Amino acid sequence: MNAERKRLIRLRRLEKIRAIAKQTAALEAAQAESTLTQLKSLSERTRALAADYARRREMADGAALYQVGRFVSGLQAISQTTEGDAQRAQSIADAKQLQLAAAERRRAAIEERAALQERMIAKAGETPALTARRPAGSGSGTGLE
Repeated sequence: MNAERKRLIRLRRLEKIRAIAKQTAALEAAQAESTLTQLKSLSERTRALAADYARRREMADGAALYQVGRFVSGLQAISQTTEGDAQRAQSIADAKQLQLAAAERRRAAIEERAALQERMIAKAGETPALTARRPAGSGSGTGLE
């Protein structure tokens, strides 16, 4: 019985460790999602800014047109780079979500094992129910009673 209780204590300790690992995975997943959202927003704003500058037609001379063209080209390059960063961030966020799901499964498995161990200990600690014996000579047995 003592070994069973020690096993339960180990399982509960492991369950706490798995819960902490799950919290850490959840925090990392949230940070990855936040980074992804920021990068997507930045990419969209940069793309919109480049499109806005590209539509401008009120240039005073060719030098101004050339300067705006270079600026738009630079914004488009930044937008493409940011979009690539957002795609990498999406992959990272997806991986973090998978890690979170795996951490939850591990935690739940340990929780189940600990609950099973608890039930086994409780069942072993119960006193067996005593059943009444039939009185001798009740007429339901053989005549040898």
